[in-house]
Amino acid sequence: MEPGNLTGVSEFLLLGFSEGPELQPFIFGLFLSMYLITVFGNLLLILAVSSDSHLHTPMYFFLANLSFVDICFTSTTVPKMLINIQTQSKVITYEGCLSQMYFFILFAGLDIFLLTVMAYDRFVAICHPLHYLVIMNPRVCGLLVLVPWIMNILNSLLESIMVLHLSFCTEVEIPHFFCELNQMIQLACSDTFFSNMVMYFAAVLLGGVPFAGILYSYSKIVSSIRGISSSQGKYKAFSTCASHLSVVSLFYCTVLGVYLSSAAPQSSNSSAVASVMYTVVTPMLNPFIYSLRNRDIKRTLMRFSRMSALKWPTVLG
Repeated sequence: MEPGNLTGVSEFLLLGFSEGPELQPFIFGLFLSMYLITVFGNLLLILAVSSDSHLHTPMYFFLANLSFVDICFTSTTVPKMLINIQTQSKVITYEGCLSQMYFFILFAGLDIFLLTVMAYDRFVAICHPLHYLVIMNPRVCGLLVLVPWIMNILNSLLESIMVLHLSFCTEVEIPHFFCELNQMIQLACSDTFFSNMVMYFAAVLLGGVPFAGILYSYSKIVSSIRGISSSQGKYKAFSTCASHLSVVSLFYCTVLGVYLSSAAPQSSNSSAVASVMYTVVTPMLNPFIYSLRNRDIKRTLMRFSRMSALKWPTVLG
């Protein structure tokens, strides 16, 4: 199709992963399985934290918020893709595309900020253990969650309004499985210099600065752990932040992989495949990483399973 300005684009086409119809049932089953595991795994983690009074601490408060955001993050993209595969349609409305982009930016940003807040929590716990409960009091914990929500809502709103002012061409095919900001800007026919500047500035400010905060927190944590004399004390201190470090590494490495793959002169399909890692796989693995490496979470989940096993015969009777 020849590009030309359209004043009223009503829909876009999400090309997804494969043009081959024979692969669509496999892709549908794979993503449905990952989505259900993500939702139930994170809901179980939230339930464990909320029901056990021993887990009512700042670290688990932030973890429950991360699980909630991960559910919302995955629910922004995967259900629409599953519906499109099931109905054999690639269409998403203009309004639906903007809404999906808005919530994707919102929850991706919240993921980053919550990981940063959790790094700060581990920094205070390890470097200032005697003042931990004073510094991380309920009011501070509430603000550390509320402020990122406000900042990311405003950022998502700004970037969505920015896209609203773009003119699109007759070529409205998005080589992705969801409406990504970068892809939307590339489709525009109007001047995108300002839009690109805003996008990169927001990425540095809301992505780079939190990452620098995580690096600073862990540099202090490593320095503090090295000062511990006993090997048992070092292991205990490191084990409290090992799960978080694993999640941070997984998230940032996959995000970096996505943008490196999108910059490479390959097909944009490779970027879509790489995006699966941080949009679907990372939220799915987070509950497993935290539960498998955390004795408190494992103890609570085992108690749930025992209670379910005791109730099951009663229900059958």
